[in-house]
Amino acid sequence: MSGFKEPGFADRAKAAQQARQNILNKFRAQPGPDDPAVKARAEERAAIAERRTKAKEARESEKAEQKRREDEAAAAEAARIAREKEDETARLAALEAEQKAKRDARYAARKERGKKKR
Repeated sequence: MSGFKEPGFADRAKAAQQARQNILNKFRAQPGPDDPAVKARAEERAAIAERRTKAKEARESEKAEQKRREDEAAAAEAARIAREKEDETARLAALEAEQKAKRDARYAARKERGKKKR
């Protein structure tokens, strides 16, 4: 059995030239831009891109609709809270007026009792 033979410069140069030729042949074997298969793949990619664009627009419109619904709900909640605060304020004002009227009545009664003693 023979041992390993170190490749010389000529062998390495020949191998490099063969590799370059193989790459060139591979490139030349590829179909051109006017090939039906290439056109079909390009159309397929364009269709996929169109579907993606439509799906993205649908998602964005759904997000906008969801945001609008959330904003409406927040506005309704804010209006409800404002109404509750108004009601509470009116209730407190009525309670305060009632308490003032009772206090005034007690004061007037005390004054009347004071006048009768004399």
